[in-house]
Amino acid sequence: MDDRQDVGSDMSKSRIRPDRGLVTRMVATMFLLGLVYVIFIVALSYSGFPWYLVLLIAVGLFLAQYYFSDRIALYAMHAREVSPAEAPELHAIVDRLVALTDVPKPRVAIADSDIPNAFATGRNARNSVVCVTTGLLRRLEPAELEGVLSHEMAHVAHRDVAVMTVASVLGVLAGFLTRMVLYTRMPIGRGRDSNNTAIAFFVVVIVSALVYAVSFVLIRALSRYRELAADRTGAMVTGAPSQLASALVKVSGEMARIPTRDLRAAEPFNAFFFVPALSSGFSLSTLFATHPPLEVRLDRLGQLSAQLGGPA
Repeated sequence: MDDRQDVGSDMSKSRIRPDRGLVTRMVATMFLLGLVYVIFIVALSYSGFPWYLVLLIAVGLFLAQYYFSDRIALYAMHAREVSPAEAPELHAIVDRLVALTDVPKPRVAIADSDIPNAFATGRNARNSVVCVTTGLLRRLEPAELEGVLSHEMAHVAHRDVAVMTVASVLGVLAGFLTRMVLYTRMPIGRGRDSNNTAIAFFVVVIVSALVYAVSFVLIRALSRYRELAADRTGAMVTGAPSQLASALVKVSGEMARIPTRDLRAAEPFNAFFFVPALSSGFSLSTLFATHPPLEVRLDRLGQLSAQLGGPA
């Protein structure tokens, strides 16, 4: 039985339904990050660090990441936007998903990389882009590719791409300030007492490290949930959870054949990838993953497929 017909028709009427669990987690994460950020500013100000410099850097990073995240991501992945004439099959799939979800059509891009993956970025639905790699296009069947793209468009519809981009600014700022203090030995501290300077220096380093650690954990927790939310929404849009599950299995299996050097180069983009690019061996990424385990994602999709009356 084809499980996409009825649900696809349903979704074309109801569009993408809000995910209250995801919205709640995004709001909670942003609130906690904001609270940490206030503590961060107060601690730096107390230590004598120029707080206005922190705010200036924070605003600059925020504006750059918020308004130019799509261009930055495409440039870093060596991707280029393609027209319907250049990639007719890819655009046809995106057009069908747009019709099912009734969201603005994102720009479409292709990255010349053998790593089979995809990602979506952009500050909102009207300024979004979905990108697939040449490695993904070579390995997936059209129905599987549609499942992947529906997952990515779910990210855009949920606006979690923008939230993740903004949330990451705090961690980037904390890391940047730590390196700046360590490498430049910026004079900090109240007064000219060397003891005060040493204490202030220690406070800046410790607080920056703690802020980075807290933001890291919060963002990773949100990232794992948003992947499950995108899996569910994407599968509901197409009405074919089994096709998305098939793509997950195929891409995860093919990832093991990619050279470790290439995987390490791609790891900074894991939070936005369809499937994380993990190099072999034990690393922090296995402890604080950006994605749920493959088994969990497949199990959730299997349950959804059973609910829809389709193949497991």
